[in-house]
Amino acid sequence: MATIFSKIVAGEIPAHKIAENDDFLAFLDIMPLKEGHTLVIPKKETDYIFDIEDQSLADMMVFAKQVSKKVKAAFPCERIGVSVIGLEVPHAHIHLIPIDTMDDMNFSKPKLEISSERLAEIAEKIRTA
Repeated sequence: MATIFSKIVAGEIPAHKIAENDDFLAFLDIMPLKEGHTLVIPKKETDYIFDIEDQSLADMMVFAKQVSKKVKAAFPCERIGVSVIGLEVPHAHIHLIPIDTMDDMNFSKPKLEISSERLAEIAEKIRTA
């Protein structure tokens, strides 16, 4: 059964895309910890990030690095926090989150409720950064 992320890759579910190539996709988290919270996924559905082949995993991190530079330019912060939890959706993904404190990466905090219109603005801001 296809994951929600595979459905996004297939175009069956809309997403606020940030960047894309043949192998990877970056899009905004619709339940973010902070504005600019972006997810990076492999287009090939793989549940556990460490099941991804070595070269593909390395390429995914390079792709995430490129996306992180755009996020940081659009949302100035101390750093872009990186997290791989892998329990929420059975499709490997990397969280990129603008952070100024450790608490900014606290996944037990309530998520932001952001309108689709605002998410579209955020995505455009990151894409053009």
